[in-house]
Amino acid sequence: MLTFTTLASGSLGNAGLVSCGDTHILLDAGISAKRITAGLAELGVKPHQLSAVLLTHEHSDHVSGLRVLTKKAGAPIYATRPTCREWYRKNRCDQVRDLFQPIKAGDGVQIGALWAESFPTPHDAAGSVGWSIAGEGGRMVLCTDLGYVTEPVRRAAAGCDLLVCETNHDVDWVKSSPYPYYLKQRILGDYGHLSNEAGAELAAFAVESGTRAVILAHLSQTNNTPVRAYDTVALRLLAMGCNPERDISLSVAPAGSPGQTFALGREAAVC
Repeated sequence: MLTFTTLASGSLGNAGLVSCGDTHILLDAGISAKRITAGLAELGVKPHQLSAVLLTHEHSDHVSGLRVLTKKAGAPIYATRPTCREWYRKNRCDQVRDLFQPIKAGDGVQIGALWAESFPTPHDAAGSVGWSIAGEGGRMVLCTDLGYVTEPVRRAAAGCDLLVCETNHDVDWVKSSPYPYYLKQRILGDYGHLSNEAGAELAAFAVESGTRAVILAHLSQTNNTPVRAYDTVALRLLAMGCNPERDISLSVAPAGSPGQTFALGREAAVC
């Protein structure tokens, strides 16, 4: 059975764990190694048991714990070649560099019992990707840090069992925020982040294609709230005839602590 748990999600750090039997994959390492280790411990996993680390891109809220974590884990790190190159340029750590397994956006790799396939995402980072991970009859998709929904994103999300969907901000809140103009333009641009409304459209597309669990993720601490993100997506789903409290599982990933564990596949359930 494939399981997925967010360890942290938001503008201050992102990480998640996908497991299937003895295969454990860490998705991003954007919180401290101490917090990652504590989150893994809650799930009965130790750092040295990690089968791999998959990175979406090199921004600090996705890689800040990577350097220290590798001292405990030593697992291969899969990321696009531009992401590997940019991380090393900023950090100059040979120990991590030696663990990198560079891929091209769109490549897939078998990691134990899990098949992990990347897809390109439009974001202001080097070789940014999302990940689709499948095993034991279940499939989850991590889709955050993108300015708009592309065809590769739609293809990855279509028919997945669980979608981790970005709902980063409320557009009006960003426009009226104290952020400098350039930062507002970055967030709202085609290489920034999905708004609540854009995330709602992606969630609706996925649900229409068969997705039965949606986790809203990567919320801005300044320009969003869990309630606002949830309500925006819930209203969109209701408009298409889907009751988010009855027909599917709709939730918001906690910013600073592990979320609920989802079990996907032949014995699908929420743990």
